[in-house]
Amino acid sequence: MRAGRARLSPHVVMPGTNPGMAGWGHRADGWYLRKQDTRLDGIEERPALAQFPIPDRLLVAIGGNAVHPETTSGTVAEQREYAERTAASLLPLMRLGNELVVTHGNGPVVGKIMMRQAIARHRVTPMSLDICVAHSQGGVAYLLLQAMENALRQAGDPRQAVCLLTQVEVDPDDPAFDNPTKPIGYFYSEEEAKALARETGWEMREDSGRGWRHVVPSPRPRHIADLSLVRDIAARGAVVIAGGGGGIPVLRRPDGTRTGVEAVIDKDLTSAMMAEALGIDTIMIMTGVDRVAIDFGTPSQRNLDSVTLSEIKAHRADGQFPPGSMGPKIDAAIDFIERGGKRVVIGPLERAADALEGRTGTHIVRDG
Repeated sequence: MRAGRARLSPHVVMPGTNPGMAGWGHRADGWYLRKQDTRLDGIEERPALAQFPIPDRLLVAIGGNAVHPETTSGTVAEQREYAERTAASLLPLMRLGNELVVTHGNGPVVGKIMMRQAIARHRVTPMSLDICVAHSQGGVAYLLLQAMENALRQAGDPRQAVCLLTQVEVDPDDPAFDNPTKPIGYFYSEEEAKALARETGWEMREDSGRGWRHVVPSPRPRHIADLSLVRDIAARGAVVIAGGGGGIPVLRRPDGTRTGVEAVIDKDLTSAMMAEALGIDTIMIMTGVDRVAIDFGTPSQRNLDSVTLSEIKAHRADGQFPPGSMGPKIDAAIDFIERGGKRVVIGPLERAADALEGRTGTHIVRDG
């Protein structure tokens, strides 16, 4: 990478969409090809302080609380605002011109969908949880897609975004079905939680001292359906939004057909599996903290900058990462590096470009 600039890769725009800009050429197959460019909004002309090169292919996992914070009332205006903030944070990455896949969480959203159903259940037949996940996947992705393309157009960039509904196969014998642990939706007092459990039959558990929440099974992903579509569209230059909410959970029958199952898959585990299957060696897990910390909330708290696989595994073995907060992200990062990935970045969404370059965030890398 040249000093002070990111070396960017070309990207393309779909046939029939004339970019109408200088710096684009028409390819023989009808697609528009972006010529080599070194402009990167938000990073351009900075001093050469970066520790890491810009990857040609990248997967970014956005936490559900980034697009729908647990504290928001969830009005349409609020949801659009959060989507616009997310798009603004991702704009420098979208303008890199590399292959970009974006995944997102859905915990707060799918929990609210379930609550709406519970309130209206005497008048409207409730849907199963897998369909609720599909609803949240499409709704969140719609808001993100629109906000991302709007941000690109305002920057004079014709790059497109595409949303793919994604089914993810799980094991029907996964022990998670007997031990629901995935928190979704609102926080409640203990009294409210017990009343809801009696009224709805929901499993309610205390969540890291923050209150009580509805918990559902969260089986590990086994196979992501139709990944070839993600690969092909990303290779053609569009930003691909896929695997939302960890994917729609499904079971695969012996004859190859699929059926939905009630669960919510961890989006970071699905993201790591997707990146590995697509041959992407760098993933970013965007969250609400600048860095991963050990001894969190104590006088000896220490933030982690760049750590090796062995180091992060040792911290996990010491019980540093609770299962309800940072634990799933660390598990996904370890899985990804152990399966051949090069780097996992865990850092703040609003500084995504800085995190990619190594200026913030925790960077988990291979040993040696």
